[in-house]
Amino acid sequence: MDGSCACGAVKFTTPSKKPLNLYHCHCIDCRKQSASAFGTSAIFPFFSIEDHPDVTYFSRVCDSGRRQKCYFCSKCGSRILHAHVFDDGDPKVVAVKGGVLEGLDWSGGKHIFCRTAVVPIPEGVERWEAEPDFAKYGK
Repeated sequence: MDGSCACGAVKFTTPSKKPLNLYHCHCIDCRKQSASAFGTSAIFPFFSIEDHPDVTYFSRVCDSGRRQKCYFCSKCGSRILHAHVFDDGDPKVVAVKGGVLEGLDWSGGKHIFCRTAVVPIPEGVERWEAEPDFAKYGK
């Protein structure tokens, strides 16, 4: 999939045509970074945008205790993706912010951190009160 930030300075293509998964996260950090009721992340096999001259990042510690690098455009400030930092090697996946992707199929998204949701979660969707089991991604 093709993606870009709001100003178009950062453009990229994901390594697969469709995400491995799609999450609508209701945690406080995702609400802050999206300036909305939740943040959406499309999970893709790992790729890096760190060498792009208009990309910068900050690191934070998640509720889970894992460290995460949060990448954004240094010109317009659009959050692009984030990747967890592991002591035992490189991440297997990255979480691309849904709004930067062209043609993303938003159906079937799973809701996570529902315990802090500020909007109703639709009936019948897959959901977790906190984070899901990310073990299937190898980390």
